[in-house]
Amino acid sequence: MACNQTLGGLVNDCAKSMGGIRRVFIANKDDVASVTVSENKITAITMAESAKFKSYYFRKGTGSYTSTLNVDQANGVNYVGTDVVLQFTRMETTKRIEMVALSVNDLVVIVEDNNGVYWFLGYDNPVNASAGDGQTGTAMTDGNRYTITLHDDAEEWPYEVLVGEEGVDLDTLVG
Repeated sequence: MACNQTLGGLVNDCAKSMGGIRRVFIANKDDVASVTVSENKITAITMAESAKFKSYYFRKGTGSYTSTLNVDQANGVNYVGTDVVLQFTRMETTKRIEMVALSVNDLVVIVEDNNGVYWFLGYDNPVNASAGDGQTGTAMTDGNRYTITLHDDAEEWPYEVLVGEEGVDLDTLVG
């Protein structure tokens, strides 16, 4: 049976586009009570009482977000895997404790890219750590840092989060 999909086409886009990510907001999956999707964008996120997303800041040029379409025609498998790689400079106890928490919890993640667009990970399944390391480097100019990769497997590409008057109020979600 053929899939009933409607193609819309895409026009040549002349808008500037910058790579990289600006910041991420992470919460425990169980702390998100509901997520509302309207017209293919997330327009509302409701948190459990007193729960908040936490902000994670990192140096410019040290974070990335990559979605990969995975297709197996023979088995009828089609899903999108997304990796968020975050690097936090200077190994220290506070960051070590946070790496432990990120590595064992079921999470949801909002990524702000360098174009000011927000993306939601964890809509279908929780986001989990899939890799990480801590290293001192060898030379004095090498990085001393923790790196963690958070992975999401979803039925579709990540949803954009509509932020502002017509969508999600980040000020009330982040604490």
